[in-house]
Amino acid sequence: MSTNDTIGPSDHHAYMRLALQQAEKSPSKPSNFRVGAVLLDSGSNHILATGFTLELPGNTHAEQCCLQKYADAQGVKEENVGQSLPDQTVLYTTMEPCNLRASGNRPCVDRIVRTKTLGRPGIQKVYVGVKEPETFVGENKGRAKLAEHGVESISVPGFEDEILKIATAGHQGVQ
Repeated sequence: MSTNDTIGPSDHHAYMRLALQQAEKSPSKPSNFRVGAVLLDSGSNHILATGFTLELPGNTHAEQCCLQKYADAQGVKEENVGQSLPDQTVLYTTMEPCNLRASGNRPCVDRIVRTKTLGRPGIQKVYVGVKEPETFVGENKGRAKLAEHGVESISVPGFEDEILKIATAGHQGVQ
């Protein structure tokens, strides 16, 4: 990706807006939330990767797509991506990262925590637009698990209604 000269490194609303633009690219389906994510080196203001739900083959989540795309660009396996992340990596995601996947895939929280490997800092902060609704797996304890592993979770207010409208597009009776 590229260094972002138009957004300041602490303009959390602008990065959440970019994540929301990613979410809009996700297909509307009754069986998933449309989520967007941005992986950022906050030290250099360099966007490392972006992602959205179902961007990559399989039942992929936005955070998973970000990490996989960055890993591919670095020539490493996704499970080893933490070894190549810059020291000040943060993640913006429109919805709280999942702690449980009904599909059986590795939860996004586990993927984020796994970036902290071999003494590397990995993803230190996750900026979140909304909590995950209890639609598919009940109460999400993703933020609590992030905290247990030293990853700060920070709410970015002001997008809740728009995020939920985009996230639930395609759901029966929800708009």
